[in-house]
Amino acid sequence: MSSIWNNRISISIFGEADGPAIGVTIDNLPSGEHIDADEITKFLARRTGGYSSQSCESSTPHVMSGIFNDKTTGAPLCAFIQNEPSQEPVYEPDENEVLIRPGHADYTGAVRYRGFNDFRNSGHFSEKLTAPLCFAGAVCGQILERRGIYTGAHILQLHEVKDNPFDPVNITRDGIRSIREKIFPVINDSKGWAMGDAIEKAYEQGESLGGVVECAAINVPAGIGSPIFDGLENNIAQLMFGIPGVMGLEFGSGFSSAQMMGSQNNDDFYLDEHGHVLTRTNNHGGILGGISSGMPVVMRVAFKPSPSVAKLEGTVNTRSMTEETADNSNGHIPCTVPSAVPCVEAAVNIALLSHMIDYPNFC
Repeated sequence: MSSIWNNRISISIFGEADGPAIGVTIDNLPSGEHIDADEITKFLARRTGGYSSQSCESSTPHVMSGIFNDKTTGAPLCAFIQNEPSQEPVYEPDENEVLIRPGHADYTGAVRYRGFNDFRNSGHFSEKLTAPLCFAGAVCGQILERRGIYTGAHILQLHEVKDNPFDPVNITRDGIRSIREKIFPVINDSKGWAMGDAIEKAYEQGESLGGVVECAAINVPAGIGSPIFDGLENNIAQLMFGIPGVMGLEFGSGFSSAQMMGSQNNDDFYLDEHGHVLTRTNNHGGILGGISSGMPVVMRVAFKPSPSVAKLEGTVNTRSMTEETADNSNGHIPCTVPSAVPCVEAAVNIALLSHMIDYPNFC
């Protein structure tokens, strides 16, 4: 499986949903960086609240190597997270019944790995594997924040309920940090309450909801990233699509730019009071030609509804090769979008640090 991302920094994710543990190995981190274990635990805890199945794994990572006296050593940083027994019934078909669940990777995984993949609760395809990604992103985030670079995200839209968007030109560190402290990650709390009501209604109906997460990184200096295949948005996209449920990604004005004239989409340059080159608007989302412009890096990530609905759905029994009906009521998950917010931040942190370590005087 291609569970290794290697671009200056190397991220290798291992484990399966119902195995003894899941984890990550991070290589090529700069040495001597202070890592706050409590802050990592807080970051991971943001995944496990709300309406997902992720509360069945511990939020406490166990570091095996790479950190000594709270500082990175330069050796590969290896950490694992103990899987705790799930409170939900495990999807484990008996020898006479192998039903492929609609919306899951049961069928494609079985075809790709000739039926030898661990199918219990989706195995290596499980959303649980975002916990190691978040650990890596939390480590990278601490290194970036020490240089004044902050990444933050919120739920821009959940089903039909929309939060206030970021101001793509004026995003502050305090604004980003305040969202992190909230139980429900939105800018407008009243919209968060409406989202919660929508999730509860979907749960009662046996349904699930998707949404859009908006993310921004501030104080990213101009000049990181490379054109063609190593652009900053290229690397962010690679990591972002490693998060289960991601269906789309746009930067800046994104798809709405297709409806603009060129002069509308272009961002006028100007000099601020310190002589820095900035743009008055930020339709380019902080990236031009694959390289950061110095403006906030802004993106939106679309998540599909959880496939785990409490509905009868048509499927195929791959042992008898007959069409049957699947009932996934026991594993109903009404929404995973709130838990995806720190995952999005983590992906951006990893991509940013992988480019920043080449930046002059960064390390």
